[in-house]
Amino acid sequence: MSGCVDLHLHSTASDGQYTPTELVRLALKKGLKVIALTDHDSTDGVQEALDAARGTGLMVIPGVEISTDVPGEHELHILGYHINYRYSPLQEELSKLRQSRLSRARLIVRKLARVGCPLRWEKVLALAGDGSVGRPHIAQAMVEAGYVDSVESAFRLYLGRGATAYVPRPKLAPQDAVRLVLDAGGVPVLAHPANVLEHLPSLVRAGLMGLEVYYNGYEEAEREFLLGLANKYNLIATGGSDFHGPEVMMANEIGGTHVPWQVVEDLRRSLSIQRSLENS
Repeated sequence: MSGCVDLHLHSTASDGQYTPTELVRLALKKGLKVIALTDHDSTDGVQEALDAARGTGLMVIPGVEISTDVPGEHELHILGYHINYRYSPLQEELSKLRQSRLSRARLIVRKLARVGCPLRWEKVLALAGDGSVGRPHIAQAMVEAGYVDSVESAFRLYLGRGATAYVPRPKLAPQDAVRLVLDAGGVPVLAHPANVLEHLPSLVRAGLMGLEVYYNGYEEAEREFLLGLANKYNLIATGGSDFHGPEVMMANEIGGTHVPWQVVEDLRRSLSIQRSLENS
């Protein structure tokens, strides 16, 4: 069931298929009323999306998805909504994260060559375009070279944690990402949380304000369980499709995950409360 709210979209500013302007057009075509642009470690597409939506009736929430890491365990992603995307400390940290992505991508390409899957670095850069180079671009290059039959296969066999060509990279601690979003005036939310819930209490203590409950692929039982956790910890239950485009993630359709309108109101209310506390 589709809806009119999608708070998890990626553009060419990170690893999405469509430019921010094209995303806005797609959202309007789908009849969406509110979207959030949440590129990985980048807000470079936010202003373009805001400009493209001006006068259309579509609300664009400035957002970001920050990659974080629990050493020896797994990645956690922290979404930030209604952020001040021009906040200098945020941009400085995001720039560091993007640079680490670039260094990591080079190392991955070298490892792939050693296991019989050579790729042209220029091809990976071309697939990234103006966005931040990441593993999805390498995966696309592998598909085009015929080494794997899908992006998902590339991650499973070569690029995922523990796989043949996996390379870790420096990241923020999850709690630091939560605090960074708060410092940027935004609302921090734990993205696609189903497999990382053991970290929820410590993130709440750090200032986490939301949990991504309505997410592509979650069954009703999972959503109900996550909604219960959101209520327990007094978190906003957010959601979105995690749309990258069919050439990157075929199963995720823009607007394809039903997100209640109440989420938009809850984010506004939370933001208003946060700012009144800062000014008190």
